[in-house]
Amino acid sequence: MNMVYAMGIGFLLDVVLGDSHKLPHPVRWIGRLIAILDSRLNRDGKKAQSAGKQICGGVFLMIVVLAVTGTAVWLLRRAAYGIAGAAGIAADGVMFYFAIAPRSLYRESMAVYRALPECDDAALSDRAAAGTEGGMEDCHDLEEARRRLSMIVGRDTACLDRAGIIRAAVETVAENTSDGVTAPILYMAVGGPVLCFLYKAANTMDSMIGYRDERYEFFGKAAARADDIWNYIPSRLTAWTMLLTAGFVFPEPRTVWKRGLSVYLRDRHNHKSPNAAQTESVCAGVLGIRLAGPASYFGQPVSKPYIGDALRPPQREDIRRAGRMMYASAVFILAAVMAVRGICT
Repeated sequence: MNMVYAMGIGFLLDVVLGDSHKLPHPVRWIGRLIAILDSRLNRDGKKAQSAGKQICGGVFLMIVVLAVTGTAVWLLRRAAYGIAGAAGIAADGVMFYFAIAPRSLYRESMAVYRALPECDDAALSDRAAAGTEGGMEDCHDLEEARRRLSMIVGRDTACLDRAGIIRAAVETVAENTSDGVTAPILYMAVGGPVLCFLYKAANTMDSMIGYRDERYEFFGKAAARADDIWNYIPSRLTAWTMLLTAGFVFPEPRTVWKRGLSVYLRDRHNHKSPNAAQTESVCAGVLGIRLAGPASYFGQPVSKPYIGDALRPPQREDIRRAGRMMYASAVFILAAVMAVRGICT
């Protein structure tokens, strides 16, 4: 039952405190280790090394980061449980709190929501559909919303219009429902803080070096592939959980389930990542909007297939709706795994 108590403590801490920028954070320490190794092993990218050497360097970085992370968490737990059982449970709970980020994800996406001008979405949608001059331009200044969005997405945000900002915010909430919330819950339930933080280390490596650009095309390949493997099962479990809980979050559950399932089965592979479109397709289907499509990263246009159907233009409220789906899925999976752990121990 120790792990059940620890997971309850960690989730409650996140609900109350969120992701504090003032407290020392283990994931930031992992990020610093990755940055140090990156600077030493991949100074000039493929300009200085062959593809084979870069791949080997990336594999070495991954092994070192995982080994250091796993050993540090194991030693911390051993020390805590050596003091007392209660101290061990508390340590596990705090580590779980640092591994999950539902409140942070919701808070940052809602910062984009609040920064968007309060326009009448329904009226703007009607005008856009009718092709009326002006359309979304009546929303005035979008710079603050773009700035807020740039803090949570990797794409270029400077040229995004109101609809593009909303779509990008919804996409990042949908994708990170698995990456930053439910996957850590699942790995914590299966293997405790050690496995949970090994996952966080792999996910952090992917977010820092798992790019297909000149510097990381080969060096970051191992990190990107590892993250795909780590998230393969969680992303699919999360997609089905989002679909299930959406019927309880939104009105007309039969319509929501039918639409979400249809888009999921059709568009769940519409992404270069084998996992990202799993949750994005459910979210797009449930909301009745179209996500993804062409985007710009680091000044370079990237062609991506669309996900979902444009049954209506995106609305500001869709960001809040995506956040509600994220929380519903997190609570459902947390309750399920805690129940299973409780029964099995």
